[in-house]
Amino acid sequence: MFISPAYAQAAGGEGFLGGGLASLLPLVLIFVVFYFLLIRPQQKKAKTHREMIRNVRRGDNILTQGGIIGRVTKVLEADRLMVEIADGVRVKCSASSVQDVLDRSAPAPVGGGRKDKRDKEKGKAAAAKPEAGASDKS
Repeated sequence: MFISPAYAQAAGGEGFLGGGLASLLPLVLIFVVFYFLLIRPQQKKAKTHREMIRNVRRGDNILTQGGIIGRVTKVLEADRLMVEIADGVRVKCSASSVQDVLDRSAPAPVGGGRKDKRDKEKGKAAAAKPEAGASDKS
């Protein structure tokens, strides 16, 4: 015969890391590098974006992903906003389309109500004059 028979080579006893586990080590290292360089930063960015959308309120100036700058006039639902993009021009948009909050509005008053000019004047007048029942006893 012209062809000599080929026999399978016997596997060597290479120890614990010698067999299949050593061939998986580079794959595991690649996954760890991908996790710390790609997956984890992307998850952090998505978390901050969700938090920003959750904190959008009336009066905030926003930038949408389409490049439209407007002021939030009303938060309709958890995922919808009414945005004024020009004088008298209001559009509904998805809250997830908000790319950035440019200017935050002042926080809402703690009492929840709106104070008008008369309430402010009453407060100033009350602070200016001492109470009738109070006396200086030292």
